[in-house]
Amino acid sequence: GKDIVQFAKAVGVSHPNIDKRVCSGNHMHRTGTDNASISAYKDVPAANTDTAQCSGLKTAASDKLFSKFVEDVKIGEKNWPTGKTYQTSSAGDGVTNGNANAVAKDLVDLNRDEKTIVA
Repeated sequence: GKDIVQFAKAVGVSHPNIDKRVCSGNHMHRTGTDNASISAYKDVPAANTDTAQCSGLKTAASDKLFSKFVEDVKIGEKNWPTGKTYQTSSAGDGVTNGNANAVAKDLVDLNRDEKTIVA
């Protein structure tokens, strides 16, 4: 988890356009399991609008930055490689390795030039 924190900080400082393309999506939102109102990242989801799952938002939002995600959900201490989601009345484990897989998918989805930059 600590390596991904350093990577996210570097991306946030040096490449803000890439920062807003990682962990800002909705491809990890689980319809029927995750609340339909998820719009915020928290380390321990305590409300039906919270998640600690990268790209677990109901609607993609480019204002949700990768560097802020790793800070808000405390990736260095917890929520890596699996994040937590708010389920019914409390936080529970999300998809196994969900955060690691979501970050990987978001990085793979970058264009060729952006991939060269983050490599």
